[in-house]
Amino acid sequence: MGCPGVTMTSLPDFRSFARLRGLLFVGASALSVASSTLNAADQRTYIGSRSNADVPAGYAFSDAVLVGDTLYLSGHLGLDPNRQLPADPEIEARHVLDNVKATLHAAGMSMDDLVSVTITCTDLSLYARFNAIYKSYFKKEFPARAFLGTDRLLFGARFEVVGIAVKRKP
Repeated sequence: MGCPGVTMTSLPDFRSFARLRGLLFVGASALSVASSTLNAADQRTYIGSRSNADVPAGYAFSDAVLVGDTLYLSGHLGLDPNRQLPADPEIEARHVLDNVKATLHAAGMSMDDLVSVTITCTDLSLYARFNAIYKSYFKKEFPARAFLGTDRLLFGARFEVVGIAVKRKP
């Protein structure tokens, strides 16, 4: 049966066309995603931003920078509103975590949006005390975390917290 003079090898391979069409679609989708990622990276929001006018006061940084759905938090210390260090390390731990929480809130996020946290501490024997307080600040999963020791921190602080947060989808 079939058509005289027509063999299977003379027919176009429609499967190749389908694969090519699929590759073109995937390529176009990748370009679209890359383009939207680049556009998001161009849009930055500075939380607690400072300018060169603030540099003499020692503040050559912003509290955080929001790029797309990702928030990059600068190092936060546990100083009180008068820029004093509490004598009690547990109060300092609460202050530093409250400061992180306030920065996240200013960006429309919560502690549960954190995906990575680095805590630097001048006295590693404070790990358990800090950790007990730290755990109470989360309602969902804990972020990835490092707890590092150092000789000293600015202003004599015992703790410094740096983090990255990604806004959860509703």
